[in-house]
Amino acid sequence: MTLTLRAARLDDLPALQVLIVESARVLSRGFYSDPLIESAIRHVFGVDTRLVRDGTYFVAEREGTLAGCGGWSRFRTLYGGDQRPMGGDDLLDPAVDAARIRAFFVAPTHARQGVGRALLERCEEAAKAAGFTRLELMATLPGVPLYRALGFVPIAEVIDTLPDGTALPFVHMGRDVTMPSR
Repeated sequence: MTLTLRAARLDDLPALQVLIVESARVLSRGFYSDPLIESAIRHVFGVDTRLVRDGTYFVAEREGTLAGCGGWSRFRTLYGGDQRPMGGDDLLDPAVDAARIRAFFVAPTHARQGVGRALLERCEEAAKAAGFTRLELMATLPGVPLYRALGFVPIAEVIDTLPDGTALPFVHMGRDVTMPSR
């Protein structure tokens, strides 16, 4: 089945939110507890509509079915959706800052079929075209194996204490765009 990538549109937002919740609930099992997953859905996992408006958020479709989503940003925000963006609103300087890879989620029925890799390649191409030479992201624990396979290396382990007191572990990761993804 052919994978098609396109820029996300504002009218995609309801379907993207459904995909994000399903992805988090199914693909995070074994990495995070159910209560932690639900807290992350409430406070962190969601669409950042600024990325959609900027044209830097993409959807992957197979045979008309939403298979995944993910984007990149030239803003300092490193992670979080509209409900709680983390990292600041100022613009990054491509000469010294890393572009942000943001909000990657894959539908469980399309997991481990190249969707995340294809989205990341699209984001990397766009970030390089904008002058960035480095990428950084805040990986969820289920995302770490994919990002490692694509050449990202850990920068730091991070614990985000969510507004309800839940401790959500992440791994801050990065890589140069001059290195080929594997």
